[in-house]
Amino acid sequence: MSEKVDQLLHARWVIPVVPENQILEHHSLAIKDGRIHAVVPTEQAESRFQAEQERSFPGHALLPGLINAHTHAAMSLLRGLADDLPLMTWLNEHIWPAEAHWISEEFIQDGSQLAIAEMLLGGTTCFNDMYFFPDVTGRAADAAGIRAVLGLIAIDFPSVWASSGDEYLHKGLQVHDQYRNNPLIHTAFAPHAPYSVADEVLARIQVLADELEIPVHIHLHETNDEILHSQQHYSVRPMARLQRLGLLTPALMAIHMTHLEADEISAFAATGAHVVHCPQSNLKLASGFCPLTRLLDAGINVALGTDGAASNNDLDMFSEMQTAALLAKGVSGDASTLPAAKALSMATIHGARALGLEHETGSLEVGKSADLICVDLQPVQTQPVYNPISQLVYAAGREQVQHVWVAGRHLLNERSLTTLDLHRLMTRASYWQQRIAST
Repeated sequence: MSEKVDQLLHARWVIPVVPENQILEHHSLAIKDGRIHAVVPTEQAESRFQAEQERSFPGHALLPGLINAHTHAAMSLLRGLADDLPLMTWLNEHIWPAEAHWISEEFIQDGSQLAIAEMLLGGTTCFNDMYFFPDVTGRAADAAGIRAVLGLIAIDFPSVWASSGDEYLHKGLQVHDQYRNNPLIHTAFAPHAPYSVADEVLARIQVLADELEIPVHIHLHETNDEILHSQQHYSVRPMARLQRLGLLTPALMAIHMTHLEADEISAFAATGAHVVHCPQSNLKLASGFCPLTRLLDAGINVALGTDGAASNNDLDMFSEMQTAALLAKGVSGDASTLPAAKALSMATIHGARALGLEHETGSLEVGKSADLICVDLQPVQTQPVYNPISQLVYAAGREQVQHVWVAGRHLLNERSLTTLDLHRLMTRASYWQQRIAST
């Protein structure tokens, strides 16, 4: 007698990611109650299962949804506002003044929805955010059905979201309480950076993170200016300061990490903390090169992120994988550095580990949430296919993502978003462009 499941997906290739570099040809995925029920050869699946919905993808790859481990989602509305500038000039003279003038719940709602639409269309099923009004971004993510980790932002200067360190933390804890029972929405403390958050606030964040058992997400060792600032004001480099405050733990996600000394890499590895590599943003802002090969060789878990659309200028994890792989080869002088399968792992299971969600997402394993994407490898730019993982990283584009599921829910069907009104989002983006450009 056939076993009943909700969905049965047959594909030319299934790429589970765990184990790394495994390619299952002519395999099928059975989904039941929003979770992966089985991954078996198609011939076996057809005789074993009876599904309410059954689909075949004869020239496609099924793989885990991509995890964007560092975003500022609502900044999609500031895309292209100030380009070709060093980080501190970009922040101090353009982005922070624009945010002070324009940030509101309405701005965050529209910007987050625009970003979520872009991410779903590009195969991203989970994103880790850091921005103001995280509760609003949470509402947008929940409504769209995407998985998200909301950054409970903290920064020394007042904003429309909060006026002091105490208020940032108080409101962050309220957001955590609001979403703590939501299966798709998680939280992490998100102090902006060592140069923008005082010792007292950082120390309190570490205590709270330990109590709540949630991650801490912070920009770290991003630019040489940051290093010099820390040495001038605290007499130590930023990482040493965080270590002194107790923040270097397995719960820490350090974003960028482009300026590192050899002893810092070994010390960081010993803590079990994670790095999120944002190669395109680092290149565009000329922030420096993350020593990716040395981090991986030291056993550090490294995930991938796009950063915000104001500094990237997109939320495209396919191009991020390719850039990470190519940049690592160029920096190391070794063409075998960061092979395609490792780049794909960084964009999936490594991101899940950094976020503390590896039990739930990041790979196609039985029992995990059915967060997956279907990529069409039949177009001319990905033909012929000798190795689908190589094609995904080095040749495919995000426009080849045909379907997206999160917890078994179909969020992108034949390139059409099922939970978002794309026409309305485009209208709202135009509205904000006209308002912001007029000033």
